[in-house]
Amino acid sequence: MRRRVVVLSVVVLLGLLASWVVWSRLHRNVVLLGPQRTVQTVNPKAGVHTRLENEVEAWKIKKTLEMVREMGTPWIVEYFPWAFSEPRKGSYNFEHADLVMDHANRQGLTVIARLGLVPDWARPKDAISTFLAEEHYQDFADYAAAFVSHFQGRVTYVIIWNEPNLALEWGYRAPDPKAYTELLCTASRAIREANPDVVILAGALAPTIGDPTGDLGVNDLDFLQAMYDAGAAPCFDALAVHAYGLTFPPDDPPDPEVINFRRVELLHQVMIANGDRDKPIHITESGWNDHPRWTRAVRPAQRIRYTIRAYEMALDWPWLDSLSVWAFRYPVPEKGYRQYYTFVTSDFQPKPIYLEVKKALRGEP
Repeated sequence: MRRRVVVLSVVVLLGLLASWVVWSRLHRNVVLLGPQRTVQTVNPKAGVHTRLENEVEAWKIKKTLEMVREMGTPWIVEYFPWAFSEPRKGSYNFEHADLVMDHANRQGLTVIARLGLVPDWARPKDAISTFLAEEHYQDFADYAAAFVSHFQGRVTYVIIWNEPNLALEWGYRAPDPKAYTELLCTASRAIREANPDVVILAGALAPTIGDPTGDLGVNDLDFLQAMYDAGAAPCFDALAVHAYGLTFPPDDPPDPEVINFRRVELLHQVMIANGDRDKPIHITESGWNDHPRWTRAVRPAQRIRYTIRAYEMALDWPWLDSLSVWAFRYPVPEKGYRQYYTFVTSDFQPKPIYLEVKKALRGEP
């Protein structure tokens, strides 16, 4: 009798252990959202570009967004790859996107969702993931519509593509403003039907003078004008631009032949010339780099001063709705100069720029 009891007890314990293993595997990436937070800041336009699309651990997503909130930046730009959410045509999986969006909203952050990255089924074999042929524009539009429908009430801003004026972001093809405008308008129609409250951002244009042939990149000022010529105006509600400072201080005056922070003013002038004076701009990438051996970098102290000054300047531009600096943190350390754009290390150690920007944005002495 005693032996039967012992055996039964062992069987029950093993069953409980097996159940616990199954439960822990199913819930190992579950992290409580916590209480609703608000961002304490003196600058309602300040933001950062986060890079959480490849961050798989929920606690790291939460920790990243907590640190963003604590720095005093109420805006974030985040990448939501099409290829991740629709690996098979018509089959959507927003599990990871939900994780990021829910934690961002709980931290009181406003999300600008960047949409792109073509799934295998929507591009030729061996083509780069930024290659999208015209016959698949509607497929991208369907994804964008599914995205804004799924996140209705949780996301208001979406960017249609990224840096279409660069060959790298246009499938290693010569950038084509007319083709991009067609993609933009196709996506816009689908988005507005699915969720009319969404603010559609066009462009995310890369700051570039272009190259003589136009094969590698098209001048962002020329590309924007060509978009207007192709009929883009009714297809977007705001313009997304990238405004890197390189080695120049943020106050340096704009010049069509120079890449600097105030180049964004020239893009605004193009908008005015085309009757879009009242449309806002969002700077969705910006900043300075402090790599010690990169020719386009500045010293760490300069980077801190320039970044704080850029945030201050944003407040003086009534046509600018947000300024998001690249990049808050990478899930794993980047090799080379890219790591020197970050505010926080991959293991969540705040850099001096994080601490100083936090003081400035929170109005601390």
